[in-house]
Amino acid sequence: MTHPVLAGSPFAGYVYAYPHKTAYRPLPPRPLAGVWAAEPRDRLFLYVHVPFCAMRCGFCNLFTTANPAGSLVPLYLDALRRQAEVTRAALPDARFARLAIGGGTPTYLDERGLEELFGVTDRLTDGGAIPTAVETSPDTLTAGKVDLLAARGVRRVSIGVQSFLDAEVRASGRPQSRAEVDAALGLLRGRFPVLNLDLMYGLPGQTVDSWLHSIRTAAEWGADELYLYPLYVRPLTGLGNSAKRWDDLRVNCYREGRAVLLAEGYEQVSMRMFRRRNPLTPNPSPSRGEGGTIHCCQEDGMVGLGSGARSYTRGLHYSFEYAVAAGGVKAIIADYLTRDLTVADYGFELDADEQRRRYLLQSLLNADGLHESRYTARFGTDPAADFPDLRTFRDLGLVEYNHPRWAPTPLGLERSDALGPWFFSDRVRALTAEYEPR
Repeated sequence: MTHPVLAGSPFAGYVYAYPHKTAYRPLPPRPLAGVWAAEPRDRLFLYVHVPFCAMRCGFCNLFTTANPAGSLVPLYLDALRRQAEVTRAALPDARFARLAIGGGTPTYLDERGLEELFGVTDRLTDGGAIPTAVETSPDTLTAGKVDLLAARGVRRVSIGVQSFLDAEVRASGRPQSRAEVDAALGLLRGRFPVLNLDLMYGLPGQTVDSWLHSIRTAAEWGADELYLYPLYVRPLTGLGNSAKRWDDLRVNCYREGRAVLLAEGYEQVSMRMFRRRNPLTPNPSPSRGEGGTIHCCQEDGMVGLGSGARSYTRGLHYSFEYAVAAGGVKAIIADYLTRDLTVADYGFELDADEQRRRYLLQSLLNADGLHESRYTARFGTDPAADFPDLRTFRDLGLVEYNHPRWAPTPLGLERSDALGPWFFSDRVRALTAEYEPR
């Protein structure tokens, strides 16, 4: 009998964090100072969430709202300042190795709003130079905003393109033109050390050939990184595709796209991420900070600011409530503007078993894999003893073991979306199943 990880769809869902917010629940309020009291605070990740976009694309399930009312943006920035102040008071000695500003679309803000946003981050970083990443979209970029980001020392800019063909993006519910994309990329090219483009496969009407056209065009624009995202919603019935045929199309897009990028000199970092190789001036690791400070997502904490941001220590992940539908998102943002930001009261506690599972997932779904010695140093146990299925997946050709590392094979990377959920705990599965979408 074929193992379920190989028998089912390769596109079960994006495992980018463990657990997902759908497993979060209300917690007894805990002051932030106590939450972080016993945690290392010398190489934290700072994430700031801007939940605004010009419109909501047809494929989007992010925590964002389109075209917010005029007063909402300044009110939200005020709440971010307040949260930064109470966070600094609770973590006075915190040092940050990385900063990311995401959303939504942070560049939905005008230049004044962006300056105010960086003023918020300065309250926690003391204005120091920290490797910074910012997300953007073609419809929100202007020359002035690009100049501002460059002046602020932004290192990485990620732009959502999805497709270079107008018909494909229109069919996905995104009113975007190729001329708009080219204008935005023209503003960005050569201005930042790392330019990332997001592309999407499985779009309505897309073929393998049209998908490869977008990949090659992105490479021609000089993208340092590419994220290739599969579309997860069911295709429109008008396409006449069965779910199986749609799976076959996405698998073929993934495989052919991967082959093109490897031939173009990119290396695969995960199922989705590809980074350009340059032996003369290699891209530094995205985890490498100034002065040799390294942030390790398996080991170090994250401080999140904003209504859609999560924070995590080794034993506690906390955030605000989660929603996708417009009404739910607006209600959560409205609550964020007035709530007590000095406590963590919604999230998920990770016992020793959950911490091991998170460490495994954060490692095994990346090409670098799980380093046995680091895992043992953290937990005092052997990963294969804690997770015997590692040997099963080795025998199935999904992972390989080369002492001291367990790493995904090319097939394992391809099946990441099916492999990851296999290691979820029963508790997380149950909480996620009970979650009522809003």
